[in-house]
Amino acid sequence: MQENPYREDSELLQELLRQFENLKNGRAHSFIEEDSFEKIIDYYQEQDDLKSAMSAVEIACEQYPYSAMLLIKKADILLARRQYAAALDILDQAALFDSTDVNLYILKTEVYLALDQQEKAVQLLEEAIAQFEGEERMELLFELADVYDDYEDFDKVFDCLKLILEDDPNNEEALYKICFWTDFTGRNEEGIRLHLKIIDDYPYNELAWFNLATAYQGLKLYEKAIDAYKYAITIEEKFDYAYRNMGDAYIRLRKYKEAIEALEKVNELAKPEDVIMEAIGYCYEKLKNHAQARFYYRKASHLRQDDSKLYYKIACTYFNEGQWQACFRQLETAMKMHRNQPEYNLLAGECKMQLGQIKEAVQYFSTAVRLRPRNNNGWEALIRCLYKGEYYAEALDQTDEALRLTQGKPLFLYYKTAALFGLGKSKEALLLLETALQEAPKLLRKFVELNPAILRHQQVVDLLARYKRNKSI
Repeated sequence: MQENPYREDSELLQELLRQFENLKNGRAHSFIEEDSFEKIIDYYQEQDDLKSAMSAVEIACEQYPYSAMLLIKKADILLARRQYAAALDILDQAALFDSTDVNLYILKTEVYLALDQQEKAVQLLEEAIAQFEGEERMELLFELADVYDDYEDFDKVFDCLKLILEDDPNNEEALYKICFWTDFTGRNEEGIRLHLKIIDDYPYNELAWFNLATAYQGLKLYEKAIDAYKYAITIEEKFDYAYRNMGDAYIRLRKYKEAIEALEKVNELAKPEDVIMEAIGYCYEKLKNHAQARFYYRKASHLRQDDSKLYYKIACTYFNEGQWQACFRQLETAMKMHRNQPEYNLLAGECKMQLGQIKEAVQYFSTAVRLRPRNNNGWEALIRCLYKGEYYAEALDQTDEALRLTQGKPLFLYYKTAALFGLGKSKEALLLLETALQEAPKLLRKFVELNPAILRHQQVVDLLARYKRNKSI
């Protein structure tokens, strides 16, 4: 039976640390090998014991004065202690012994960045990249990408990742990162070309298919995106992000049943998320399955309890079913969190109006108007409510205010006409109706919807007939 290798490593490390303590205190051990010093220094760095790490590296450098590796370790510790000038000096010394250690350039880059000298960092890395090949070149390109990210030259971040993938098309880190930067920089066409080339050479690379799909999605080519996502999940059945993005693409295409199927797969594969539950609820709402929409909005609200908008969405499902009391209860919860949301007050007003509680409805509509005084919807709801409650004088006053604040929207000419008729001022109302017809004939239906009985008013009928003879409504 084989010994536990981790236990062996631990015992070996403890023995090395004992040897180092003996050496430091002038006891029996007077020699430790170079690679053993490296293990000792790494241990102290991992423990965040920089004092002991520095002590170890200084003793090591005395025994191995020409070791570039140990000098680089010392520079790393100096960098952690923010002794940047000293770190640079040590790195220059290390370069004299071995200029082929990639860590030399990475640490120098970190020093330059710490000193806010990005240009020097870029120049150093670009020169170093030309000298290295293989994994070391990849490492330097990743470092350069991070430098460009730090000072927000995002297109060059994309360029670095593209270079990595041209050399190593299956590099997972680069594939993961370039997906974000393709979208962020908007270089979707390049992303498509790059990943099609990778797929030609490596057709079973699911990340390349996924990135191709997201690039198509960035260009709003949703059908092509879905096809690419399907390839990705054929290769990797548990690729939850592919299902997630596919669900979004289906929603964009208004294919809500297919979107639900994809998003439900995300729930199977990953930890439940509020945004997924909310998206499924949205799909059911679009399919007019209000009970199921409500079920998923509730699930989302359990995961995101401080979001009043989810309670508003639940309220909307009740409203669409004509359940006014249930709708209002959800709105009360939403408004406890955010009282001054115009949408919440508008819907609350509609509920109260449907319940015949006109005075309360007027209060909610008035709040919506106060919050957004130049928005048509609030004024329309308020005036409509006042008219339905037969508060014609108040409705007339509010139409004047609405016309003033909305820069004379023609709808409110019709509503003012209705209020004048309600007050028995037929002559004035007919003159205003004629003006409204001239300005916005298509809004006549709104006037009729407000009071269908108006079409039994002979003078209104005569006016409309005369207007139809002269112009097409």
